[in-house]
Amino acid sequence: MLPRAIERTGVTATELKEVLASVGVIPSRKLGQNFLVDQNTAEWIVNQLDPKPDDTVVEVGPGTGALTEHLLGKVGRIVLVEFDKRLAEYLTKRFSDHAEVEVVCHDAVRIDTRRFFAHKRVKLLGNLPYSAGGAILRNFLKGPSPFVKAVLMLQKEMIDRILAGPKCKDYGVLTLRMQCEWQGERVKVVPPSCFYPQPLIDSTVMTLEPRQAELPVHDRRLFDELVRRGFAQRRKQLRKNLPDGTNWEEACEKLDLSPTARAEELSLDEWVALTRLADPYFEREEGQGAGEMLAVVDENDQVVGSERRDVIHRDGLLHRAVHILAFNKHGEIFLQKRSRLKDKCPGLWDSSAAGHVDAGEEYDACAARELEEELGLADHDVREVGKLGAHANTGWEHVRLYATLANGKIRFPCVEIEYGQWFSMEQIEQWVEAVPEDFAPGFLACWGLWKEVNPGRFGGA
Repeated sequence: MLPRAIERTGVTATELKEVLASVGVIPSRKLGQNFLVDQNTAEWIVNQLDPKPDDTVVEVGPGTGALTEHLLGKVGRIVLVEFDKRLAEYLTKRFSDHAEVEVVCHDAVRIDTRRFFAHKRVKLLGNLPYSAGGAILRNFLKGPSPFVKAVLMLQKEMIDRILAGPKCKDYGVLTLRMQCEWQGERVKVVPPSCFYPQPLIDSTVMTLEPRQAELPVHDRRLFDELVRRGFAQRRKQLRKNLPDGTNWEEACEKLDLSPTARAEELSLDEWVALTRLADPYFEREEGQGAGEMLAVVDENDQVVGSERRDVIHRDGLLHRAVHILAFNKHGEIFLQKRSRLKDKCPGLWDSSAAGHVDAGEEYDACAARELEEELGLADHDVREVGKLGAHANTGWEHVRLYATLANGKIRFPCVEIEYGQWFSMEQIEQWVEAVPEDFAPGFLACWGLWKEVNPGRFGGA
């Protein structure tokens, strides 16, 4: 039988102690276990998430369910990620009558968050433990992230660091990593009296929403590298911390920076601009060339001429394309999220690499070229998997699907690809089934072909 404290909404500190004692939990300072006992605050925090019936909410560190109970009946699915095995068992029993609640006993720092892409409108909620808040944020909110909104409570000092501005001591790597991907806002300060045991400092509730198109396209991996280097010795002048080959003089001239500037003096916009200048693979932000000459074919995929890319798309002429699925040694497939600069399907997920067959070019040569141009993988064994005839879902393209085993580091141009991520076959299949609108139609057609050619196969190339 469960303790009486869970038979009604809300618990007092005394009742919470009874619950914890019944499951053998002594709050751990090492684990940062401070349980929220103020139910008005709990309900208010949940409301900031703007819960909707079709939402999936992932709650990190649910404890005894103080926030969870205010989600019941408001959202379609609740996934509770609890590290403490005893609390996970308690939550499973407590919410056993609620089919929409799933309890996952796992370390939130290490849980595989890719599984959450296979949900519509997934949101993040949590009273994060003080001891691991930064690592949890990194795991759940680094790009690409499946979450459309987050409401999180952390110690005030951590939130101050995340939302800091330039030229102050709180401004640093965490600040820029978070602000590059998310727009945050402080919404409430919660005093120690709202918790058991009471922490020594105030907590702050923060809302986060994905940053849209305010920042110019840039290589996020290079951005992260530059920021880490810049703040490695924050009292040094920035030029001394940058990688070899960075033209600091040019950056100072173009960005109007002081030659003696330190890392903390550059704003987010200036860090992005510096990344674009330092990126040897950066191309002008102009999208795709309309004048590219492509092969024009008939319904039998026989070449009948050539034409400009923009004319082919305008007139719906049949043409050729390749899609490549790149596998790693674990049997995972690399998917790309198309750049917002793309004229077709911007921001949708797509095959590892794909592209049009140029006039005078053969399919195999095109596959090798696209693999190198888009992913930086040269001299790879690329084998043909199957063919698709030209139809609306392929954009009136005859498509050849290829597969390869990726050897070496993948690097992609930011004007072509916004994000890249490895996914297991199972994760992709669940995602495609649940949220097909996240994908470019051409990829969905290729995914259907891959499954047809490899029925029931979930492994490497």
